[in-house]
Amino acid sequence: MTFLQSVVSVLYYLLVAYVVVLLVWNFRRSRKWDEEVLYIIVLIPFLLRLFRLK
Repeated sequence: MTFLQSVVSVLYYLLVAYVVVLLVWNFRRSRKWDEEVLYIIVLIPFLLRLFRLK
């Protein structure tokens, strides 16, 4: 059972890391300041989850 929980946790953090990479990619391509602010607002919870702070 603990092995399965570990696998699910690893897959979860890989998915979160993938979403973070996509958000950063779109942030770098964005030219409008209002879109950049939205990307940062959305990115913060994902980074906190990725670094296991929340």
